[in-house]
Amino acid sequence: MTQTETPEITASTPPAAEHSSVGAVLLRALRGNVRQYGMLLALALIVVLFQIWTDGILLQPLNVTNLIQQNSYILILAIGMMIVIIAGHIDLSVGSLAAFVGAASAVLMIKHGMSWPLALVLALLIGAAAGAWQGFWIAYIGIPSFIVTLAGMLLFRGGTQIMLQGQSIAPFPRGFQQIGNGFLPEVGPHTNYHNLTLLLGAAVLAVAVLQEVRGRRRAASYGLELLPAGLFLAKLAVITAAVAVFTLLLASYRGFPIVLLILGVLLVGFGYLMRNSIIGRHTYAIGGNEAAAKLSGVKSKRVVFLAFVNMGVLAALAGLVFAARLNAGTPQAGINFELEAIAAAFIGGASASGGVGTVFGAIIGGLVLGVLNNGMSLVGVGTDYQQVIKGLVLLAAVGFDVYNKRKVGS
Repeated sequence: MTQTETPEITASTPPAAEHSSVGAVLLRALRGNVRQYGMLLALALIVVLFQIWTDGILLQPLNVTNLIQQNSYILILAIGMMIVIIAGHIDLSVGSLAAFVGAASAVLMIKHGMSWPLALVLALLIGAAAGAWQGFWIAYIGIPSFIVTLAGMLLFRGGTQIMLQGQSIAPFPRGFQQIGNGFLPEVGPHTNYHNLTLLLGAAVLAVAVLQEVRGRRRAASYGLELLPAGLFLAKLAVITAAVAVFTLLLASYRGFPIVLLILGVLLVGFGYLMRNSIIGRHTYAIGGNEAAAKLSGVKSKRVVFLAFVNMGVLAALAGLVFAARLNAGTPQAGINFELEAIAAAFIGGASASGGVGTVFGAIIGGLVLGVLNNGMSLVGVGTDYQQVIKGLVLLAAVGFDVYNKRKVGS
């Protein structure tokens, strides 16, 4: 899986900069993209630390697959939460809404015998309706999102308890379970690796390299400063190595998890939407300065409304993935999901004041939390200390954002 949101260009520099040393160019690139590169570097360091600390268990194929499946619903929520935060709002209801949708899907499929594809569509529509309900009060009535979604958190949690009458409902149909636990089928001749996963990895790598080359050519056409050719080739080598290692890890076990395919589609789709579409640019504009955006003709109410509709759909999807993995609709589902999603967004580069962040950053932030959780569990760190450490990481991420803003403003 790749994403092209991490640019390899920086702002234009005077002609004298052309004679700068490679180190100076690299330093300017890092400074210009500190949010992107900083969290990538932090994730890499955390992975290396726990890989050593766990005697190599962290990057065992089975554990990598479990890491993806265990954190998939948080990553889905983090994508939607990042967009909401970019627009200058917050959503505290996503965990309860995920539980509510999971419970509704269980009632439809298990109690009423509805086919799982139809139940899945209805569940996503429930999420969209819930997001539209909250978005209406926030965008058109003007009630703060904190209050509306706090009310939604209580409403959906209570609705889950009422729907399930305090008891779990199981099991789901086999086809539905595959969403959370399944893998792509094996194709081709028998080898020591999952052939379809190798093909997908090669395709992802080709697209990633092509996008990097296109981005470099586009930057050159605008006269922007480029990374020296040697550094650019080194960057391509790092991307190639990362994709190859990840692909081989998955291919040596059971292959590509279905939920990872879902995440890949969401990452590419929403990444493109936020970078290249009108509504994506309007979302950034509203979060950056809503008054100026309105004066520029941006229909801020509609954009905010759609951001919450989208969050509702993604919360529903996360609830379905969690229910499929657990193989049950349970009243305790979704607890603290909203906190994990918010933390992932801020760790991934979102600004508390809105207008800043990327979908790719949300994924990186979610992976930082996921690797921390997994690594600390493998080395026997208690859940109480895990909460303390994650809290400190979140505080450090937001503090870093505030420090950067003050530095730029000074």
